[in-house]
Amino acid sequence: MQDVLSLAFPFFGLIFLGYGAGKISKLPADGLAWLNFFVIYLALPALFFQLLSETPIEQIGSWSFIASTTLVTFVMFVLAFAVGIARSRGDVPVATIQGIIGSYSNVGYLGPGLTLAALGPAATVPTALIFCFDSALLFIIVPILMAVAAKEGQSALRTAAMIVKRIFTHPFILATLAGIAAAAFEFQPPDALDRLLTMLRGAAAPCALFAIGVTVSSRPLHRVPPELPALLAIKLVVHPLVIFLVLGWVGDIDPLWMATAVLMAGLPPATNAFVLASQYQVYVERASAAVLIGTVVSVATVTALLYLVTHDLLPFHIF
Repeated sequence: MQDVLSLAFPFFGLIFLGYGAGKISKLPADGLAWLNFFVIYLALPALFFQLLSETPIEQIGSWSFIASTTLVTFVMFVLAFAVGIARSRGDVPVATIQGIIGSYSNVGYLGPGLTLAALGPAATVPTALIFCFDSALLFIIVPILMAVAAKEGQSALRTAAMIVKRIFTHPFILATLAGIAAAAFEFQPPDALDRLLTMLRGAAAPCALFAIGVTVSSRPLHRVPPELPALLAIKLVVHPLVIFLVLGWVGDIDPLWMATAVLMAGLPPATNAFVLASQYQVYVERASAAVLIGTVVSVATVTALLYLVTHDLLPFHIF
């Protein structure tokens, strides 16, 4: 258990250091812009590209894995969305944000550092695939539902164009595609560029985790929504359980990939939920509370998942 705590403590410790720094310094939320830019556009893309480019191309394609993990995320969204519809009495925009809280993990900032530390570089490919396809699902679902709910929404063509643009201009997805292409053509970057990528890659996890803490600290906790326990139960317990069962039922999937998927599914709600709530001006305070409380609760749930994964206590061949 001490090994698991030694693994989990630095990650959550960095988050809480960021939270404490944000509270003490009382910097405005937009003061974090440059750190977020560094993480989103430089550090994490360098991590994805470098590790994927070093992976044999035959290990990258696994459509059964992609279809299973993305489908389970969608099912979790539908389940959380149904909770939201019931609680909000049919308010689609509110239920959409609640669906994101119950289904979309912090796969960008928290995912790569945690899975690579727990499972090693071999977890890079499944981590990147889950991020890409879960993000694409998010970029598709939210604009469509918000457009349907709007009385005077934009045209279907403009909505589709916006979805495609968001998917294929996201720096993580572009870095993943570039890494896959580099692996396919066995491209080796020059030594100077490779050293730069290594430096950026090393900064990815610490900066991302610290940024999570600072971001959460800038969102005051004024209102805890009564539906939050149900949404967090879906996100932190049901999601990893269902992904484990589905991948075990599908079969013929590397246990390390299954362990990666379970860890990714068990991560807390991403700050995207708050960002989207702010963008659409709906459920803003409650989305902030969900991210904050979900991150705190995940200290226990993610540590438990780490214990199960690192001690080989999950029966991956259950079926």
